[in-house]
Amino acid sequence: MSKTKKPTNTTDWKGIWVILEHAKGKVSGVSWEILGKARELGDRYGIRVSAVLLGTNLDEVAKEAIYRGADEVYVAEHEALMHYSWEAHTKVVTDLVEKYRPNILLLAATHNGRDLAGRLAVRLNTGLTADVVELDIEPEGELLVGSVPGFGGSILAVIKCEHSRPQMATIRPGVLIAQELDTSRTGEIHKIASDIPPNLITTQVLQEIPVESVDISKAKRIVAAGRGVGTNLELVEELAELLDAAIGVTRPLADIGLKSRDHQIGSTGVTVRPKLAIIVGVSGAAHFVSGIQDAETIISINIDEEALIFDHSDYCVVADLNDVLPELIEALKARLYSTAK
Repeated sequence: MSKTKKPTNTTDWKGIWVILEHAKGKVSGVSWEILGKARELGDRYGIRVSAVLLGTNLDEVAKEAIYRGADEVYVAEHEALMHYSWEAHTKVVTDLVEKYRPNILLLAATHNGRDLAGRLAVRLNTGLTADVVELDIEPEGELLVGSVPGFGGSILAVIKCEHSRPQMATIRPGVLIAQELDTSRTGEIHKIASDIPPNLITTQVLQEIPVESVDISKAKRIVAAGRGVGTNLELVEELAELLDAAIGVTRPLADIGLKSRDHQIGSTGVTVRPKLAIIVGVSGAAHFVSGIQDAETIISINIDEEALIFDHSDYCVVADLNDVLPELIEALKARLYSTAK
């Protein structure tokens, strides 16, 4: 027989906490985006916003967190926290949450963020809303509302955690907007002593191998390719280079390895907000559209006049991309050449 969990007394859980993910003192863009949203919600509902930093040599990063919206920063410095370690990070954050009792705990939906969030939810015996794309708080209380894409992005499931605390969520990169630095802001920085037994860590970083990655969520121009392009991205790459644009792809092209997952746009990839998006050979399935619908101008090229992508485009070109792209490329080259003169 299953047991119904008794509701937690939620009245003494206060504030919004954001775990800031960083590498060697450089905070990830998505963490600043989440902190910006937390600041917006904090201002709207009168809630204190706190940032949490784990690592070493974090004084300057802690100041930047204040400048970007935090009212206070909890800084835990320890050699065991220099690199992400699930054992050390889970213990330190669990100890902090149990001591200070934040009502809301937000993390980035990155590899490390997802790993840490899942472990924390189990340790703290609370719920977790994963891969959120919209975030709010109910005005009549302090109940977090997270929206998550479902059924390939065709719907948004609205999720709440009414009885357990903290209310946890991981947020996808690119769906929120970071606040600008405001060096006039002031706040408190708390140095936290971290109790990490030497025998707690069962893994060790032997060598760091840099892996090239891209962040197309910040690109001002994007050329996005779908299955209609086939397996050759040469024209797409040439057009993107001429436009100084990033390259995006649909999931099928990422699945076969034409581009890495960093380039995948959609509900299971990256959300982008470019000023210009040229979309080539994409049918327009909901899970792709959800990742690019906030682009300022969308130009779509597709041979099928009934393609769904045209319903979400500002300009529609019904033609074979192999006819259109070479002409567009030559026109851009001619313009660039005449400008260079």
